[in-house]
Formats: sequence, structure tokens, C-alpha cells
Amino acid sequence: MKRLSVAVVQGGPSSEAEVSRASAKGVAQALVDAGHQVIRFELDAFLAESIRQGGYDVVFPAVHGAVGEDGSLQGLLEVLEVPYVGSGVLASALAMDKRQARVAFAAAGLPVARGATAFRGEESAADAARRARHDVGARVVVKPAVGGSAIGVARFEAEAPDDEVARAIEAAWELSDAALVEHFARGREVTCGILDAGELVAFPPTEIASPKDAFYTYEARYAPGRSLHTCPAPLGDELTARVQRVAREAHRALGCRDLSRVDFVVGDDGAPDAVTLVTLLEVNTLPGFTATSLYPEAAAVSGTPMRDLVDRLVRHAHARGTSRRSPPRPLPR
Repeated sequence: MKRLSVAVVQGGPSSEAEVSRASAKGVAQALVDAGHQVIRFELDAFLAESIRQGGYDVVFPAVHGAVGEDGSLQGLLEVLEVPYVGSGVLASALAMDKRQARVAFAAAGLPVARGATAFRGEESAADAARRARHDVGARVVVKPAVGGSAIGVARFEAEAPDDEVARAIEAAWELSDAALVEHFARGREVTCGILDAGELVAFPPTEIASPKDAFYTYEARYAPGRSLHTCPAPLGDELTARVQRVAREAHRALGCRDLSRVDFVVGDDGAPDAVTLVTLLEVNTLPGFTATSLYPEAAAVSGTPMRDLVDRLVRHAHARGTSRRSPPRPLPR
């Protein structure tokens, strides 16, 4: 098969830049192992010229967070007319903005938690905390509306005072113009990878345990040995099938392509259907490819090792080519 020249993009002005560089290193090595010619570029002001001059067959964005994962980089690659791995502009932007993603999920009939939005500058954090707990319930999760890797996420039990929730909202406003306050579903943290390269396949779900942390925090995600992954997750056939179905539907609801990883909480203490309740949290359009990342781990369990996974992704993107363009039409006379 043809050897492709691949530009792997990393870094960028994001709090997840170091995670991105670790992902890019793993992706680049796997692509080399698959026989491709690879170069890594930083997501900076010189990227467009570097890609334009290089004449690369395909770009593999191994980026996380602002600019790289929110549709901005994807828009640049559309302008440059270069094939690239991953979702397009709109799906990337929708997935990054959790508030807009919730709207799309709800419209598709998918199981999202009760939630409220607090916009910076529209009310005080104290008022937002009181309103959200009245509308959502006493047990809440606070998170920035835009962001990833659990940065800025805080969870509160019913007995936590409103001023603690207010401080978490203020912290979220430091990272995003809006803070989401959602019902805190106490259950099992589960994720499910999607490969959409010719056919839409859901990998075996993975259950995540973080015994040294309150939940799957930034530290638990990226420090070796800080989290425990069980793949396939011991959910039973019926619940596994439900998680995989919702993961596929969430991927479609946002218009994603190529790959994604969909996060869930399974169960909710005190709910009538606690054991089988599935709560959709978010879709990650560019999941991590680090040594501790869940997506390539689940792919390997399903029979697709890292080398074959990235090879399939770049070949699929290359075969798809650039987005369809409408030919210019002259003004009527």
C-alpha cells in the first residue's frame, strides 16, 4: 500500500498542550511503525505555512482543548484543502461546547443529566449556585462549559454548602464564559470508543476506577498507575449493548467522523433504576493517544493495535480527501 506523508499536529494554546504532545509522540511512532513518513508540528502561527509548503498527504491532529479540538484547527485545514483525521468544524465545535452538545443530545433523545448553565457576568456565583441547586438538585457537578481532561470539574454532595458550589462556579468561569451545573450521578465511570472509518464500530466499554482520587481527575488520567482500567467493563451483555448504542448515537448526533470517545456514568445511587441507568456525559472528538489513554487501549482489546488503528485512520482520511467545494458562479447580468 502507498506510503503516506503525515503531518501530526500537537500542542497549541491550551491547558492540555502537554497531554497533546504526549499523544502526538505516540501517534507519530505508531505511524512510523506502519510505514508512513511522519513529521510533528506545533499548533502555532507558523503551522499553515509549514503544512502548505510540505505538501503532506494527510494531517493527523493529536490536539486537545482550545484551538486544536474546537473546530479552529479544522477550519484552517479546510481552508488549506488538506485531508485530515477526525471530525469537521461543526462537530468539533459542538463537542467542545458541552452546553451545545447537551442540546444536540437531548434533541436526539439521549440520556443526559438534569442541568443548568451559569454565564459569567449575568449573575453572581452565589446566586448561580442557589438557582442551580434549586433547579438541578442538591447533589451537583460543576464544570466549565468548554474544556476537557476534567480540568475545572468539581463534585458536591447534598450536604455541601452553597458557598463551596459558588467557588467552583467562579473557578469554572476562569476557564470558560459559562459554567455547567449538572446532577451528580453517583455510579461507575465508563467510556466507550467509536471507530468510524468505513463502518461505525463501538469498542468494548471500559470501566475506570480512580482509587487515589475522588473521580477521574486530570492527575488520574495522565499519571501512570493512578487509574485502573477494566476493558471490557463488567456490565453484562444488556448494559454493554446499551452503552455502545448510546455511544454510537451520540457520535451521530454531533455529526462526528473517524473517531470519538464517549463518556458515561452508569448507575445513580437512590434512583429507582439505579443499576441500569446510563447517563451520557460528553463526546471527545480527539481522544488521547498517550501511554495511559483509554481509546487505543480499548481498540487493542477489540483486536486493533495502535499501529493498525492510526494506519486505518490516516488511510481513511486520505481516501475521503478534502471537503466538497461548490464551483464559483458568475453574477447574473
